[in-house]
Order: sequence, then C-alpha cells, then structure tokens
Amino acid sequence: EDEEEKELRQRFMAPPVSGLRELRRRRRELRSRMELLIMETQAEVCRALADLDPGASFAVDSWGRKEGGGGISCVLQDGEVFEKAGVNVSVVSGLLSEEAARQMRSRGKSLKAKDGKLPFCAMGVSSVIHPKNPHVPTMHFNYRYFEIEEADGTKQWWFGGGTDLTPTYLNEEDAVHFHKTLKEACDKHDLKLYPKYKKWCDDYFYIKHRGERRGIGGIFFDDMDSPSKEEVFQFVKSCAKAVVPCYIPIVKKHCHDSFTPEEKLWQQLRRGRYVEFNLVYDRGTKFGLLTPGSRIESILMSLPLTARWEYMHNPPESSKEAEILEVLRNPKDWVH
Repeated sequence: EDEEEKELRQRFMAPPVSGLRELRRRRRELRSRMELLIMETQAEVCRALADLDPGASFAVDSWGRKEGGGGISCVLQDGEVFEKAGVNVSVVSGLLSEEAARQMRSRGKSLKAKDGKLPFCAMGVSSVIHPKNPHVPTMHFNYRYFEIEEADGTKQWWFGGGTDLTPTYLNEEDAVHFHKTLKEACDKHDLKLYPKYKKWCDDYFYIKHRGERRGIGGIFFDDMDSPSKEEVFQFVKSCAKAVVPCYIPIVKKHCHDSFTPEEKLWQQLRRGRYVEFNLVYDRGTKFGLLTPGSRIESILMSLPLTARWEYMHNPPESSKEAEILEVLRNPKDWVH
C-alpha cells in the first residue's frame, strides 16, 4: 500500500467499510466524502475520550451484513471516567423494508417503488457517552446521510443529525458552553439554523408519557436537502467538528468531582428515562430494529450499562434534583 493509504489507516479506528481504494476512486462523490467524514469523526471522538480515560480501551468491532455494507463499532466499557462510551459508524445499502419505507412516507416522503423495491444507501456516525460521575453529563450525537433510488431512477437524498446533552444535575455554565459551541458551528452557515434546530431538538427528545425532555437539548435536524448537496455537507461537517469542543471540556472539568450515593442514585433514575426515550420514541433505534440484517448490539449500544426504575420517585421541592426537572419540563434559551 502507498503512503497515503498507510496514513489513512492510521487515522481511522479500522479500515472503512467501502475500502480505501474504492473511496479514493470515487473521492469526488459525496457518498465517499461523507464516509471519510464519519470515519474521521469516529476516530477523533474515540481518541479524545481515550485520552481522558487512560486505563480503559476501546473494543473495535468491524461487522458486515449480507444485504450490503457493514460498520465499525467502538465501545469502551467500565473505565474510570466512562461507564460506557460507544461510537459507531455504519454504511449500509440494499432494499428498504416496507416498514422502513412506511416510516419515511409518514414524514412526508413520496417514495415511488419499482415492483415494491426501493434501493437505498445510508451512512452515519452515532455515539452515546455515559460517564460514571453524576456531575458529568451524558452526551449523544449522530450525523447521517441517506439516498434512495426511485422507480424512474431519480435519487432522493437528505442529511440528518444532531448533538444533545443530558445532565443528571444542572450546571448553567456547562449548558451555555455546550449550546454556544453548537451555535457557532451553525452560525457559520446561516444564522437561522441554530434557533430552528435547537427548537427541533427540544421537540424531538420529548418523553411524552413523562411530560419532560430527555435532556437540555442541543441541535437536531432531519430531511435536510437544501440549499445544495455541497452546502448541506459543509454544514454537517461543521457540526461533526463541534462535537469534541462542545463536550470534552465539560468532562475534563467534572470527572474528578466528588459525589454522594444519593447523587449516583439520581443518575441511575435519569438513565432509566434515557432508556425509555430510546426504546419508545427514538426513530434511529426504530429504523435499526426494522432493517433486516442490522446489528442489534450496535443499535442498543446507546443504552447505559446500569439504570434504575423506582416506583413513584419524586424529588423534594427546591432540591438540586427538582431543579433539573424544571428545565426538562420547560426548555430554556441558553445562549441569549
């Protein structure tokens, strides 16, 4: 292999799903550039996390699916700082299942199938980081690209994604830092994006049966297909590059904070809510579970190692626990 390939191999956590030769051959195509971006993001985030938790290491798992494509799952478990941190890349192709197509049509996509078949290609990087210390928030991000070929050969494409924060306890300074970093990434492209995608995030991560948000939000968007492929890709790139700076400083700041058994218990109860959202409402989880040949371990990687469900647990009024609940019920504007 030549120098460039060697350098690429060192840059990533594992060889890319499509193979380096193929990616280089099609390097002008957006699909290839997106695959390189998600591989880079995975490596960047894994390295940043590993630096904070030197005793722990990522298990790197490459997998394939017979229907087409595969992925790379990187999971760190039971570290000093992180209880469970997973960063997944998947690049899959094949035919969209009826169930998945129905889910998309319900969002207003008009998909014209040929003999009931819709060839698709989907790729993305997604991550959930559950720290041990209750003063370090959980963080999730996901950036993805989707392409569908309709009966007449036209291609529909769109991007989706977002980054959001789920603290056990509210720290205003951290919330402001997190949102400001994401706003800066959005503002480079269009000043209308941050307010729109922040609201979308608050609306999306809503646990209806609890009447509360999953966390203090961030940004979230889907079905983004304008102004142009190139412009949307550049926007997604800015968002992906903001992941490490929006989160890692918060982890550094709190990973050695002392905490009580009561605070750890509250973290476990909040984690239960996280699980409820992911299994009941999350579209990505649902899509994964509905896609034939998808890898269940990678889909459920977002679940914490431990969580609790206590019967009728209500925190005392004006406690630290009640303070975070207030924000989850009534989202705040953190940057103005």
